[in-house]
Amino acid sequence: MAVCIVGWAHSKFGRLDGLDLEQLIGGVTQGALADAGLGGAEVDGIWLGQLNGGFVPEIFASSLPMQANAALRWAPATRLENACASGAAALLVGAEKMTAVSGAEVTRILGNASYVPEEASQGLSFPGIFGRIAQAYFERHGDHGAVLARIAAKNHANGVRNPWAQMRKDLGFEFCNEVSERNPLIAAPLRKTDCSLVSDGAAALVLVDASLARQFRRAVALRSRVQVNDFLPLSRRDPLAFEGPRRAWAQALQQAGIGVRDLSFAEVHDCFTIAELLSYEAMGLAPPGQGARVLEQGLVMADGALPVNASGGLKAKGHPIGATGVSMHVLAAMQLVGEAGEMQLPQPRLGGVFNMGGSAVANYVSVLERVQ
Repeated sequence: MAVCIVGWAHSKFGRLDGLDLEQLIGGVTQGALADAGLGGAEVDGIWLGQLNGGFVPEIFASSLPMQANAALRWAPATRLENACASGAAALLVGAEKMTAVSGAEVTRILGNASYVPEEASQGLSFPGIFGRIAQAYFERHGDHGAVLARIAAKNHANGVRNPWAQMRKDLGFEFCNEVSERNPLIAAPLRKTDCSLVSDGAAALVLVDASLARQFRRAVALRSRVQVNDFLPLSRRDPLAFEGPRRAWAQALQQAGIGVRDLSFAEVHDCFTIAELLSYEAMGLAPPGQGARVLEQGLVMADGALPVNASGGLKAKGHPIGATGVSMHVLAAMQLVGEAGEMQLPQPRLGGVFNMGGSAVANYVSVLERVQ
């Protein structure tokens, strides 16, 4: 069934001490319905993307959108979890409240989204996992520390224009490229500026059958949508191959009937800067080991031919786990209908979205286009 996005809402991302999970979910649920001009009674189903894992006490959150709109009562409601790709799995409402626990507890919870027997139980956190991936990349292809710093600087500069971003500050290349007291090594060779942010936040979409699109003031079609899952243990795969993302991109582009250079922009999962670098290669923008080329050429910059993470990405926008995939689709839809404000790109036609769970384990790619 072909579907279209006809409404959306997005909360501020960051440390939102005044808002609990229910309030985050309720705010975007109401906002998305209002944006689409729909009442709750017209909704046929609710899907909520949320990792939780111990961030908040609630473990049965699927019906929380009904708290915001009593007319949603009786609609089937389901919570979906696929680690950091929970939002893309749900693709309706995504939310996470991460800052109610300590930083150490956040690290522990997220670590449990790895293959626990070989990774988390051995003291390996997600910064540690991606630090190992970055180190392996450097060993195979040479030191790319400055390349990762360029990615971080690009995304922080883009985030200044995003009103929902957690960090709206242009840090500059030099700061991102230096190890310092304010930018320490987190998991060598990854520095603090190479790591995404711990965030609270929520986003929501309203989807309708494509046959109904013309009843709404604007509509963005999911021209293709693909999920590819890989083995969970890193020991069973070459993490530099990024094979799951590579297959998801290839299938999504084939379904959409386009090549990667036909995209006007892309929002990709930069949980760590090395993930964005590997994404360039998985998309087909550069051969393995040569992702730095697209930065040198300016291709993925905000004024390039294929801007990547014009929103600031997870790096600047923040990464409230369950909300991330939904947020990416909201921001892509806004670009396509010309409602992205200061982030707006000139006349975008097709947008790509890549949301990833774990270390390239759960991989979702969508291609979006405006149809109304």
